Amino acid sequence: MRIVLAQKNMVVGDIPGNKQIMISTAQHARDTLHASAIVFPELSLTGYPPDDLLLRDDFMHAVQHALDDIQLSVHGIYLIVGYPELDQGKLYNSAVVFYNGHRVANYRKQKLPNYGVFDEKRYFTAGDEVCVFNMDNVPTALCICEDAWFPGVVEKSAQRGAQCVLNLNASPYHLAKIQRRETAIRERISTAEIPMLNVNLIGGQDELIFDGASFVMDAFGTVIARAAEFEDALLICDMQLNGNAVSLSAIECKPEDQGISSIYKGLVLGIRDYVQKNRFKGVVLGLSGGIDSALTLALATDALGADNVEAVMMPYHYTSDMSKTDAAQQAELLGVHYHSVSIESAVSAFQQLLSDRFSGMPKDTTEENLQARSRGVILMAISNKTGKLLLTTGNKSEMSVGYATLYGDMAGGFAPLKDVSKLLVFKLAEYRNTISPAIPQRVIERPPSAELAPDQKDSDSLPPYDVLDPILERYVEQDQSAELIIAAGFHDSDVHRVIRLVDLNEYKRRQAPPGIRITPRAFGRDRRYPITNGFKSNQC
Repeated sequence: MRIVLAQKNMVVGDIPGNKQIMISTAQHARDTLHASAIVFPELSLTGYPPDDLLLRDDFMHAVQHALDDIQLSVHGIYLIVGYPELDQGKLYNSAVVFYNGHRVANYRKQKLPNYGVFDEKRYFTAGDEVCVFNMDNVPTALCICEDAWFPGVVEKSAQRGAQCVLNLNASPYHLAKIQRRETAIRERISTAEIPMLNVNLIGGQDELIFDGASFVMDAFGTVIARAAEFEDALLICDMQLNGNAVSLSAIECKPEDQGISSIYKGLVLGIRDYVQKNRFKGVVLGLSGGIDSALTLALATDALGADNVEAVMMPYHYTSDMSKTDAAQQAELLGVHYHSVSIESAVSAFQQLLSDRFSGMPKDTTEENLQARSRGVILMAISNKTGKLLLTTGNKSEMSVGYATLYGDMAGGFAPLKDVSKLLVFKLAEYRNTISPAIPQRVIERPPSAELAPDQKDSDSLPPYDVLDPILERYVEQDQSAELIIAAGFHDSDVHRVIRLVDLNEYKRRQAPPGIRITPRAFGRDRRYPITNGFKSNQC
């Protein structure tokens, strides 16, 4: 028996489109790949996560109508679909098996995650029964994502006679997530001693990205098949029942994710899907000659093609000739649309308008912010006029400590680097240049600067990034206290300063655009802190 794991990119809420993908893919698997069964990911009919769409009656009616169409449209192949099931006023995260127009089996997810980016207990009721059905005379169990991460469902299915498990996943990406998944599945297999076929969603959904990397693991815990990450794929596995055991064979086994290259591919996919699924006509961004905008430009060009990317240099009298030269060189290197718009007249106009009100007051960051906000107005105007999405270029380090200007460089619709630390920005830029020339080397090597004041450098306002980023990782991603961070070897003044900046700038992050999640703890769905907050870590 040949089983196909359909690693597909679904659009949340596009039930007719997702339905058609399932029908056409199932027919292709049956007619061309000669498959006996095809398995789609968790909640593949609706896309994941559908969030409060699940609370709409018309949405659930559309789900049922699509299920009826799928059931009647495809014959001659077992078709396993993830969908939300409404039964007697309760909603379940379910998987259904269709064959020759009949509903053969149905399973309801039992382990509902309610941590990190997950809110499944907000919507779903947990199931309480395992599901084992005969698929071409092979006793086969169903489970859904989290069910296979913890003891219970897989082991009970094996006790009920299952000889293999089909596991439907919508497991979002972060660095090293593929290894974590395979380790978790290996732990289940070590006790159940049956193989598991794991299909995972791919695609970008707002700040989440799904990497796919679907895989098949035999009863000994060996991965015998793995699909490519961040790509549509049909992973084929041939299965044969020999007595009371199943033997498996597969055609391909892609390598595990490769760290930096995996992150880069995920960021490219996240940009592409956000732009295309939301039907923007392309993207525009401010190209400053610095490392963050340079990396953002490279990512956007790789995601969308040079014809769909516009870069704008907006010099002021603090902008160095080096920045102007490097920005123009990169734009020419990548072949994107490029032009320069001076902000001198805009800043002067604002200063003149405010001169009476600011009379007698010394210059401070207010004047610097006028530069950033003038740039934001220009970029938003281009975005409005052209229908292109404005990409912001700030990174996670800046977002963490508020080293960004509201309604200035934070203005925009999507933030590709929002979860990418400054040190990782440099690594990604260096990685991109190993593929082909994309970012001038001088941009990578020069000291970072916002160029809002004479001879300004980031290090004038912040600790060095090799100090700042490790502190942020411990405080933001690991929830460590100041005491623990200091005990790890960081200077107490640096720790208290960084924590204070993080806590003070929650109000900025609430107003930032969505951005791609690539760490286990990103701002947004992951980390939800109150703006008005009297708690201080060790009384910072």
